[in-house]
Parts: sequence; structure tokens; C-alpha cells
Amino acid sequence: MNKWLLGISTAVLLFSLSVGCSSKPADNVQSPPAETTAKPTTSEPMVLQWSITGEPSTMDAGIATDSTSMDMINLTFEGLTTVDRQGQMINAIAESYTHTPDFTHFTFTIRKDAKWSNGDPVTAHDFEYAIKHNLDPKTASGYAYQLFYIKGGEDFYSGKGKPEDVGVKAKDDYTLDFTLRSPTPFFRELTSFTTYYPLHKKTIESNPQWATEAKTIVGNGPFIMDTWEHKSKLTFSKSPTYWDSTNVKLDQIHIVIIEDNNTALSMFENGDLDWGGYPSFGLSPDAVGQIKEEGKLLVADNPGTKAVIFNTEKPPFTNKKIRQAFSYSINRQQLVDNILQTGVPPAYGWVPVSMGLNPDGYFKEDVTKAKQLLAEGMKELGLTQFPKVTYYYDTGETDKKLAQALQDEWKKTLGVDIDIRTSEWKVFNEDVQNGKYDFGIWLWGADFNDPINFLEMYKDLGGNNVVRFDNKEYRDLLNKSYYETDEQKRKQLMFDAEKILMEEMPLAPLHFRGNAYVKSDKVKDFVIFPLGGSYFKYAYIEK
Repeated sequence: MNKWLLGISTAVLLFSLSVGCSSKPADNVQSPPAETTAKPTTSEPMVLQWSITGEPSTMDAGIATDSTSMDMINLTFEGLTTVDRQGQMINAIAESYTHTPDFTHFTFTIRKDAKWSNGDPVTAHDFEYAIKHNLDPKTASGYAYQLFYIKGGEDFYSGKGKPEDVGVKAKDDYTLDFTLRSPTPFFRELTSFTTYYPLHKKTIESNPQWATEAKTIVGNGPFIMDTWEHKSKLTFSKSPTYWDSTNVKLDQIHIVIIEDNNTALSMFENGDLDWGGYPSFGLSPDAVGQIKEEGKLLVADNPGTKAVIFNTEKPPFTNKKIRQAFSYSINRQQLVDNILQTGVPPAYGWVPVSMGLNPDGYFKEDVTKAKQLLAEGMKELGLTQFPKVTYYYDTGETDKKLAQALQDEWKKTLGVDIDIRTSEWKVFNEDVQNGKYDFGIWLWGADFNDPINFLEMYKDLGGNNVVRFDNKEYRDLLNKSYYETDEQKRKQLMFDAEKILMEEMPLAPLHFRGNAYVKSDKVKDFVIFPLGGSYFKYAYIEK
């Protein structure tokens, strides 16, 4: 594997007696360790009290695109691979796997003790069904492009191919074959992503709304959803059918939906919640400053980028120069220092620096140039006065302060007045996905540790291409990168593509991600995935 084609589990934050540790994936194939951590003796059920900031949009692993939904899905579903307590990539529903020397063919053996929450066996057919279901254009999966590494996947999705030509085949109940379109050394890591999870065919075909209510969800993960009181709370309990239930320590997880982060932090401080901050909720800038002064602030360094996104199909942001003007006029370091206070670096490129594509960035702030570009862009659009536009963000104190700071800065530097609006996460996410916005805030966290993950979403219209970017040269460069086996040449192709992205500026990177949190010392073995997100399987509460 190329040194910059790192696995999804290059590092993990594991919270136990120490603050954290990290480790690289083992070279050999391995399954979860047989030994278990001793569960503290207690006569009462062991319950983790948690919170999230908004309603999960779905519990369907095939169509979920937001982190809240994915965190809930990871409680109730499991893929071929996952991570262990030490952050190493391990087999999960797959008992073992093999691949050809050129990484174009992978075979996974499904463990025979894996079961669905209703008692049905999990088979290779469930994975084949799920992948083809997610590739079906009727499903409209936002992450379907993650499956394009499979031969015939993109053709089926685009209507040019048939499902039987997709390179995923269940040879029997417990043997799953993948034929890939090109060498993909990181394919095993991809199989830990939700779009590759199995789905229960009978459940889906009998009830199109199965993923919206607790009683109709059939999963194969360590927990089952007991209740889902919409916009209020969710409860989960340990699954009696889960194949590795001896390693699951929590009896129950109670999750309340709290939109106001300061309220959630107060509940944590009062002992009503067991975690404060990421990945449960965001800490406000004021809270970050206070916790930092107390010496309790922790920051998870997960690859990701926050940016201002422009709807390139809605004037005036159809004009490249106007998008550039808004970007070049932002003082990013000031935003990082005065609002975030977490020490994260400002971003002058879309791909995180840790992925090694271009640590120097592609542009710098230049207010004089920004004013010139704004004037030129308005002239090209025949505008004598800048139209009213609305900046959109989801609820959260940090994004609110960022919005206000940007509003003031654009007024000061460009002389442009903008409106601001906000919605709770589910509504905001749906609006952005459907193009119902002018411009606003967006955060993208890595799904796997390769630059292509940050670039390919803008290759084609649809999916997670929320900016509606459409550029043939960009698309051609990325298509070439899929088949390039030379490390440096592939890296150059992606560099050239990102350069186009930053020249066209459908989005204006603000800063790279750093997730602030404070934790209760009684929470042990809770894992934050190296690329972000939560993993509750090994967690327990020390009394």
C-alpha cells in the first residue's frame, strides 16, 4: 500500500485510563480478540447517558449522509470490517478475507454466527443485495459513488449497466466476491463504511418506511433500538443476537436530542450526561475558552474541512469571480483565533493537509483582489447593485458566531449586505442536499484516508455534490486517477484536480477540523474513530 494511501484506521482515539493512544493497522489479517475487558460488577443495568443535537435523518445505512445518522447506524448495524479497542482495522462480519496481488479482486468469508436482530442469519447475499440496492438510481443514495470502485457499479448507477454486471457476487451463503474496476489497495478499509453494510431484504421490501421507526428496524450490530421518540430521545439496548455480544459491556444507551449546545454542556456538568462535546455535540466558543483555561480541553484531530459552500446554480454565485471575491476577503486566522480557539489551522485548500496532497494551499487572502473580482463579476452578470443573498447554517453557537463574523467581514471588505438564516440539522441538511440555499456553511469529514474522498464528490452532479459543481477537466483528471497505479502520478492528478476546484471556488475552505470535547473519567473504552464518529461497542461505565 502506498505510504499516502493510509487505511481508515491509521489512528484512533481510545479513551480509557489514558487520554488517548494511536496505532496503525496490523499488516496481517485479524479478527476481534477473544479476550474481553472485565465488566464492573453492578446490580443495576449499565446505562450510558448521551446526547445528539438533531434528529437522525434515517437509519438506512444505504442512504444516510450525515454524521448523526451514521453514529446511530453504527450502534445497530455492522459491516465486513471495523476497528478494535486499539484502533486496528479488524474483521467484523467477515471472518477472513483474501485479495489478489494487484488489489483488483477481494473475497470475504462471512462468519456463520452473525445474525440479524430478528434471529435470521446474516449472509453474503445480504451484502450483495445491499450494495446493488444502494447503486440502484431509484434508491438515490448520496454515497453511491463510494461503491463505484466495484466493477460495473458506476454504469449501473448511471443507467448504462445492469445489476447483474456489478462486480459483487455471493458465491454461496458465506462467500462474498468483489471484482474492482481498477487496483484499489484501500478497498478493505472501504468495507467498514456504512454504504457497504448489509441490509435485511425482507424488511426493506415489505416496508419502505422501515428506517424511520424503532419497531421496524432490523439490524445486525451490537445494539438494537428500543424506542425513537422523534425530536426527543432514542434508547438502545444490548442485542441478544449479536455475534460478539460478550465484548459489549453497556446494557443500555439513552440518547436525548438537545439542539442547544450550552444546555447539553450544563447537563454534562450536572452529571446528567456522560460526555461533553464532540462527537456528542459541539462546544460553544465561550465554553471552549473556559474549559481550555481549566486545562480540561481535549481536541480530536480528525481529518476534515469546514467551508463556505456556494450554490453554483443560483445567481450571483453562478459567477466564479464573485465566489472568489467572497473567499479571498475572509481573514481565516482571525476566525480560528477569536472564535474556534482550538488551535486548528486555517484552510487554503479542500483536502486536509494530513493527507499530503498540498500542504501550502492554493490561495491566500487578498482584499484588494477580492474587491476587483467582485466588481468584474457583477459587470459580467450585468449587475449595478449586489443582490440580496442569504447565508445558511444549522443550529450551533460556533456556526452562529462564524456567520455573524463573516457577515461583518463581507460588509466591511466588500460592502455587501447579507442575510442570515438557520434551521435545525435535519431541515438544514435536506435543504442543502436539495439546493434550497444561496450559500452557507458545510463540514466534510473523511470517510477513508485518501484525498480522493474529498475530491470525487464533486466529480459528477448528484450525491454529495451540494455545490452543483460540473467541470469536465476536473472530472477527467479524477477518472484518470482511478486507474493510475504509480503513486506520484496519481497524486499529481489529484493535485491538479484540487487546483481546478480551488480556482473555480464552488466552496471556500475556512479551517481544518479539530473536534473539542471534555469527558467524564468514569467512561472507559469509548472509541472515537480516527476519521471521526463514535463507536460504543467496547464502552463501559466505571462505578
